[in-house]
Amino acid sequence: MKKTHTTPGFADATLLDSLSPEIRPARLAVGVDGHRARLRARFLAGGADAVAEHELIEMVLFLALPRRDTKPIARALLARFGSYAGAISAAVPDLLAVEGLGEAGVAALKTVQAAAQRLAKAEVLYRPVLSNWERLMEYLQSVLAREKIEQFRVLFLDNHNRLLADEAQGTGTVNHTPVYPREVIKRALELHATAFILVHNHPSGDPSPSREDVEMTKEIKRAANVLSIVLHDHVIVGNGQWLSFRKAGLL
Repeated sequence: MKKTHTTPGFADATLLDSLSPEIRPARLAVGVDGHRARLRARFLAGGADAVAEHELIEMVLFLALPRRDTKPIARALLARFGSYAGAISAAVPDLLAVEGLGEAGVAALKTVQAAAQRLAKAEVLYRPVLSNWERLMEYLQSVLAREKIEQFRVLFLDNHNRLLADEAQGTGTVNHTPVYPREVIKRALELHATAFILVHNHPSGDPSPSREDVEMTKEIKRAANVLSIVLHDHVIVGNGQWLSFRKAGLL
């Protein structure tokens, strides 16, 4: 019977045997460099599902921290922020408080977050947003779901309901953002938008609208109607959930 060869650090030596000759020598390396090489090889062979969350963070930090052992930093990030997503979306001051991470490590994590948001936005650009609603919600979740303060945004649309601009109109406190209907309508006219969608987040995670949210939406809708600009919806983003005013019968 043929004896199966097992290399420390790999759950599936057969999988790694299928790697190209350029990658396979990583199995033989030792120390921190060996760990990094083996992790990269496993990732290239099996994709994202082949690595744990802390290992994915390690890989993000490899280039930013070439002389540091990134494993304890990655585990500290998970312990503090709860998940990979929580780590890359954490506020810069909070990340800088993690020992050993430094500005280079923080910049690496925030670069990943920015890339994820750009990719999500690319899925809704140049497409009618009303017929790509789930992709739009994925984008809004990536931008707003983990924000610690309220942010009010407007998605301005052309006459084919394609995205002209996604702009933050204001930020506020943990539970309030000042909104000025005149400024929203003025900006719509500047962009030649024929429709728009209001968006804001609830840092509490609960997307249920407040009385102020409902009244503000009605006021903006009245102002838009005067100029024949359509308010398609107002979306409130929580953590992992969202609420549509139109679907809830509030618009």
